[in-house]
Amino acid sequence: MMDLELIAKTEVFLKETFWGSEALERDPVGRSYRLEHSYRVANIAKHIAEAENFNVTYAVIAGLLHDIGYCEEIVTHADRMNHGRRGAEIVRPFLESLNLPPETVNEICYGIAIHVDDIPSFEGERTPFAETVADADNIDRFDAYRIFETLHWQKFDELPLAEKKSLVLATLEKLKQFKENKLGTRTAQKIWSQRLDFYIDFYQRLNAQLNNSSSIL
Repeated sequence: MMDLELIAKTEVFLKETFWGSEALERDPVGRSYRLEHSYRVANIAKHIAEAENFNVTYAVIAGLLHDIGYCEEIVTHADRMNHGRRGAEIVRPFLESLNLPPETVNEICYGIAIHVDDIPSFEGERTPFAETVADADNIDRFDAYRIFETLHWQKFDELPLAEKKSLVLATLEKLKQFKENKLGTRTAQKIWSQRLDFYIDFYQRLNAQLNNSSSIL
């Protein structure tokens, strides 16, 4: 059962941090996306926690706060790769203020720290719970909204037909490789496989449609 009071306090902290950020103030669209993504990751983490008998409250808190490092200026690739470690530093005092057990604080922070590139900035254990942060984040990268977002970012509609075909085939190859990735729990692995199957089906359908777009077969 979730501790709704702790969840509510976490939501307030997240929103106050994002809306108090000068960097995100200059990018309101990105700020809204980051908040929406944080909720989706928290909901995925909740689902995994319920199935794996983890503490659901702590999983939701970790999911909500995993990207809080984006409240700081992200300019370089190094900044982006470091946002998990910075996020862990930012959230630790807040988590301690909730009077969570020290080992829980460290486990949540460790999960946030490693969720980008698997490199922590402090000692911790790579538990299935800690890995759930990255798993939930990666799972959200493969759903309906991300298909729209990716194609929009790639300006897919503006590409010549040949480039569209090439891009779709390259994407299908990457997706098949991603199927081999190992996640931290059986539940996350199952969701990951389902999401990738959905993506592969979409791009296979798109590929077939493109193949029908230049001649009578």
